[in-house]
Amino acid sequence: MRPTVHDIAEAAGVSLATVDRVLNRRPGVRAETRARVEDAIGRIGFVRDMAAANLAKSRIYPLVFIIPNGDNSFMAGLRQEIEEAIQRSPLERTEIQRIDVPAFDARALAEALDSLLADPPVGVAVVAVDAPEVHAAIGRLREQGTVVVTLVSDLPGSARDHFAGVDNIAAGRTAGSLMGRFLGGRTGSVAVIAGSMLVGDHRDRLTGFSERLNEINPTLDILPVLESQDDPDAVYRLISKRLAADPEIAGIYNLGAGNRGLIRALTGLRESHGRPMVIAHELTQHTRHALLDDLIDAILNQDPGHEVRSAIRVLKAKADGVPVIDAQERIRIDIFLKDNLS
Repeated sequence: MRPTVHDIAEAAGVSLATVDRVLNRRPGVRAETRARVEDAIGRIGFVRDMAAANLAKSRIYPLVFIIPNGDNSFMAGLRQEIEEAIQRSPLERTEIQRIDVPAFDARALAEALDSLLADPPVGVAVVAVDAPEVHAAIGRLREQGTVVVTLVSDLPGSARDHFAGVDNIAAGRTAGSLMGRFLGGRTGSVAVIAGSMLVGDHRDRLTGFSERLNEINPTLDILPVLESQDDPDAVYRLISKRLAADPEIAGIYNLGAGNRGLIRALTGLRESHGRPMVIAHELTQHTRHALLDDLIDAILNQDPGHEVRSAIRVLKAKADGVPVIDAQERIRIDIFLKDNLS
């Protein structure tokens, strides 16, 4: 016989009402009690037919996306994908809210997460900043039964349930491999631009890039990271100053955003005496034109639409207590060169 909710209640030593709250991810259950119920579910092998249950109840999933504001081209694309998901809400039985916060502002992000505690949604997807207050805020939401998915930038040491994004160590290693192979046996230095080292994706990309480039060509010297806050004007100023100080820089890797500023600096450089080998992230209208114009050599891209759809699927699955299909949620890294643009 299949285990029932009565069996869960007996095994956990709680009421049926408490079991119902845990199964439906509703607030009002202490973390210790919730853990006891979830342990009982695992021990007795309870499996709930959530699809049938949710259709019968016409369940709606309240979800919140918290993302950085500003004119970052990739984040603009992410916002557009979220808006399209909002338009699909009636078909997917979701109610999606988007909250914009200042980029790289840990305090503002923690406050946005805490603002949800009064009426916790089923799930939250958040572009994370690695700071103690953000870890703590995610933990408070999880204690209320809210599922938390980190989006684009991960917090592996936090209480989050899942990460929807590319493997950023692998992305950095891919950039390092391309840089090392394109530069061959050349010596010299490589400039690296990041938005902020407060975000995990940028730190991971730098780690992967440094490791792989050193494996392929240890004679190349990776210069101290330039932090631009992903602002195109800051990228332009920083890289222009570095190139003026060292006109023999062999390569540039922009592991963050702000590529419009990089392209502006490279345009002036090409008109004077040539340019370094350049790798950047995210295929936008600006980086596409730069590839075609031979200003950038390679672009590593992630699909924001896949990430948003994956986050929604995972939030719903985790809320229902059903398995996540790992292969479906794996976000791939695409490599674009001038030769394979379509």
